Amino acid sequence: MDAAGGRSLALLAPPLSILQLRHGAVPGERGKEEKELGQLGRAVAENERMAKVDTADCSERVDDVTPHKSNHSTAVPPRPILPIEPMSRLISRRHLAAAAAVRRSPAAAAFASRWLHTPAFATVSPEEISGSSPAEVQNFVQGKWIKAANWNWIVDPLNGDKFIKVAEIQGAELKPFVESLSKCPKHGLHNPLRAPERYLMYGDISAKAARVLGQPEVLDFFAKLVQRVAPKSYQQALAEVQVTQKFLENFCGDQVRFLARSFAVPGNHLGQMSNGYRWPYGPVAIITPFNFPLEIPLLQLMGALYMGNKPVLKVDSKVSVVMEQMIRLLHGCGLPAEDVDFINSDGITMNKLLLEANPKMTLFTGSSRVAEKLAADLQGRIKLEDAGFDWKILGPDVQEVDYISWVCDQDAYACSGQKCSAQSMLFMHKNWSASALLEKMKGLSERRKLEDLTIGPVLTVTTASMKEHTNNLLKIPGSKVLFGGEPLENHSIPEVYGAFKPTAVFVPLVEILKSDNFELVTKEIFGPFQVVTEYSDDQLELVLEALERMNAHLTAAVVSNDPLFLQEVLGRSVNGTTYAGIRARTTGAPQNHWFGPAGDPRGAGIGTPEAIKLVWSCHREIIYDIGPLPKKWALPSAT
Repeated sequence: MDAAGGRSLALLAPPLSILQLRHGAVPGERGKEEKELGQLGRAVAENERMAKVDTADCSERVDDVTPHKSNHSTAVPPRPILPIEPMSRLISRRHLAAAAAVRRSPAAAAFASRWLHTPAFATVSPEEISGSSPAEVQNFVQGKWIKAANWNWIVDPLNGDKFIKVAEIQGAELKPFVESLSKCPKHGLHNPLRAPERYLMYGDISAKAARVLGQPEVLDFFAKLVQRVAPKSYQQALAEVQVTQKFLENFCGDQVRFLARSFAVPGNHLGQMSNGYRWPYGPVAIITPFNFPLEIPLLQLMGALYMGNKPVLKVDSKVSVVMEQMIRLLHGCGLPAEDVDFINSDGITMNKLLLEANPKMTLFTGSSRVAEKLAADLQGRIKLEDAGFDWKILGPDVQEVDYISWVCDQDAYACSGQKCSAQSMLFMHKNWSASALLEKMKGLSERRKLEDLTIGPVLTVTTASMKEHTNNLLKIPGSKVLFGGEPLENHSIPEVYGAFKPTAVFVPLVEILKSDNFELVTKEIFGPFQVVTEYSDDQLELVLEALERMNAHLTAAVVSNDPLFLQEVLGRSVNGTTYAGIRARTTGAPQNHWFGPAGDPRGAGIGTPEAIKLVWSCHREIIYDIGPLPKKWALPSAT
């Protein structure tokens, strides 16, 4: 159905699917609806204003509210209350506004129902964001939300409408951000010898944020918001939010101060002791990409804060609305307003901020090209999790073909291949070639539909670019398309984005290794695209040669339960996050293990205590030598 044939957003009863957001309003109804929704909006605004007045002097704590007892014999658990004191009181006002809306009109009632179920901290509703009801993203600096002179309009990846406007900082507007970072000393906001109570404070903030994010309506809010700006299946979006929530749970209570655990070594004489500490950098910067708009920035942001740094955070403007909402949630959970700055800008402006504010460490997640430029500009004061051309090797022991084919499909095409850990190249032993593997992979790829976003817009590679790359690979002797290789059909995805079927191109191994071909074949396509090849027992050395020549070493998988095969491949490869065994995969960045590259001293990790300590602190040694002097000490001869 084309855009003109859809129903108005205001008339769609919740829950509203992402694909329904592609359709515009029926022209004859739009004016009436907008008038009714405008009246509702004014009523809601007045109710919120009154609620804020009512709560301005309120000293009650949300945690002290006693839930009503049920008249039934079986107690009904009370609905969790967000630990956000002033805003929690707005719920009753929202119910009043919603009730009034129901009486006025069905259109306003539908709007009110969706708004009513939006979390109290939120300033947007994922179901409402559209060309006719755009979201607005602000900046946060020196403890306050600010706009900017320039608005950057973000194009809806599903229909091309301008649906989010981002206040992007330019020129002289950088001054407060530079000043804010400059105020943070090099010894940080806290460290093991200064303000240690802040370690406990961040344990409490993590506990509160984990509790809020774990509420079903908040999980759903962020999952749908992620879907709205970085279209992926609901299951993939929800998993991102759940990993984030588990991470926060992992760093509750004393776990934050355990990150700063020090050690002591006895000295050479009485009164001498060397102590090793994890020390913050002070002012730092975080730059993160579009593909995981919540998980990557939130995990790195909290890691920086845990260790005592003051970060300025920049997320790709296409998806920055997600972290804007998360920062509002964190403020409600006790995050001090002065601890984090949040900036929206283009790359040139952010580069200028880094050069003027001179953060002592910058974390960059994104493309290798930008990573190398920043490394030079910042004179090496940087940690990188850059692009990954990630490989998978299927060993000689063929088993569980259905499962392996499913994992290959997930690794290559989930999130439309827009994962830095996505399977870019598949080396399959000839034993697998003789199985039903490729046929099953083809069938699984054809299940993916735009309707449920199991395949969807590619935000950084155009359709033309993917088609051109396919054609270039097909010029290599022996190459062929195994499946895909064509644009998606019957969609409204704008040309600025990509729309391509899940694709696999076979290239012979000996051709891959030729110097004229290697760079082309190992070019990362950040979309639903992989190269497949095969090898025999006597060609394993060629496979290992290909791995040695690759430049990106993020994730990898060795799919085999043959211990000698695993030992050979693992011992002669380097990827920082490598899965091994019959259930091995390339994708998956949960909160319970390190995720990051290896083979580069600038490599950054994410998610674990080891990653946080590596990225967000440095080692400091303090040697105490307090005496006493030996009783018969005398001035020695010159040496």
